[in-house]
Amino acid sequence: MSRILVIDGHPHPDPGHFVHALARSYADAARQVHEVRVIEVAKLDFPVLRDPEDWKTGELPVTLQEAQDDIGWAAHIVILYPLWLGDVPALLKAFLEQVARPGFAIDPLGDGFFHKLLTGRSARVIVTMGMPAAAYRHFFREHSVKSLKRNILHFVGIKPVRITLIGDVDSGAGHRETWLRKIADLGREGR
Repeated sequence: MSRILVIDGHPHPDPGHFVHALARSYADAARQVHEVRVIEVAKLDFPVLRDPEDWKTGELPVTLQEAQDDIGWAAHIVILYPLWLGDVPALLKAFLEQVARPGFAIDPLGDGFFHKLLTGRSARVIVTMGMPAAAYRHFFREHSVKSLKRNILHFVGIKPVRITLIGDVDSGAGHRETWLRKIADLGREGR
């Protein structure tokens, strides 16, 4: 049994979006074996950081305290989002910037060095897209996923980070059903 946090990073709250269905599929299957908590970023109300000093010394918005507690609690974190303009949706990025603050995610040691405070956790990143996953992987070289993995997750000590790319999301119900089953299998396995 593991403690799993599912972060549904789709910025629109309409439950009909495929990312929401994937998040539910993973969480429902994982609950059969594991302890599971879910954060739906689209339902949170928080400001966007506009000043680096706010990130360093500002207060975490009260609306994100539970989310930060959930991240601290988790042994495995699953982040799901749709690829938007080739990248992580802005609201998910803003959420990660808010919760991954000094004192929680890193401990600054001075002279640009820091201690990673979220070690001992693993992650899976699940990304949906309209293009074929192979095109994103080989032509675009997974640039945004690599950035999330290296510049946020590894930066705070979360590793290993596994990636699942789901392309051609508009190719029909059968394709989506296949992926819902695959994601449910990952949830049951806690991967």
